[in-house]
This record gives sequence, C-alpha cells and structure tokens, in this order.
Amino acid sequence: MGIEMPVPAKPEGVDAEVWEQMLHATPAEARHLIREGKFAAPTSGLCPGYAQANLIILPREQAYDFLLFAQRNPKPCPILEVTEVGERMTHICAKDCDVATDFPGYRIYKDGVMVDEVDDVVDYWRDDLVAFIIGCSFSFGSELI
Repeated sequence: MGIEMPVPAKPEGVDAEVWEQMLHATPAEARHLIREGKFAAPTSGLCPGYAQANLIILPREQAYDFLLFAQRNPKPCPILEVTEVGERMTHICAKDCDVATDFPGYRIYKDGVMVDEVDDVVDYWRDDLVAFIIGCSFSFGSELI
C-alpha cells in the first residue's frame, strides 16, 4: 500500500501542456524539455523516485578546495558526480545531461556576488570549468509530506 503524493502546483508562467509533460516525464525527458527552453521553473515534486541535484561550477583552480569541503561535509553536500575539467556532459548520475543547458536556471556569481540569472550557461562556459553535481533536498522532499 503506497502513499499517494500530492501533485505539485504548476509554477507561474509555465505552459499548461509543458507542465502536463513535466508531471509525467522521466528525468531524461524533463532534461530535454529544459534544454529546449520549454521549462524554466523549480523541479520540486517532479520525477518522483529519482535523485534531483544542484549544480556548482567552478574554475579548476577552486575545484579541489570545494571537493575537499564536500567530502568533509557529505550530508549537506553529497557529491553525485564531478566532471572532468572542461567537460559539460555527465557520465555517472545521468546520461545525455549537459550541465550547461539541462538545469532549469543558473545563477552566476563573481567574487561572491550574484551578477546574472540565466536559462543556460553556454555563453559562460570555459575549458577550465569543473561541474559538481550534488544531492538536493527535492529528492526527499516528498518523503516529508
């Protein structure tokens, strides 16, 4: 006997047809809708049963320090995957996932200050960047309801 989870509320500004697709999407299908620019809202409550993730992208010169921080703090920063330097595609936690296009929103920080909020980071991508995919509270949020 399973517990029926409430359907997440449609975010403001999301097309009804796209929202219906997202409600029934696999993670790969959801990533493709995001990549195509059809969905740019929080994903809480979507793709139940799958891990959701946050993304941190840092220059190689800062990546090791963050990796140490995350390894020493595995509960708040559980590492799901770390990409190779300059690599945009994940290979472990998701197939066909481009970290520069497949998240529904990106905040760009410089010197600790948010300077931009964009739908993808293609124009910001550099060959010296490392992506950290870390676990997200959205993965277990439904368990708390």
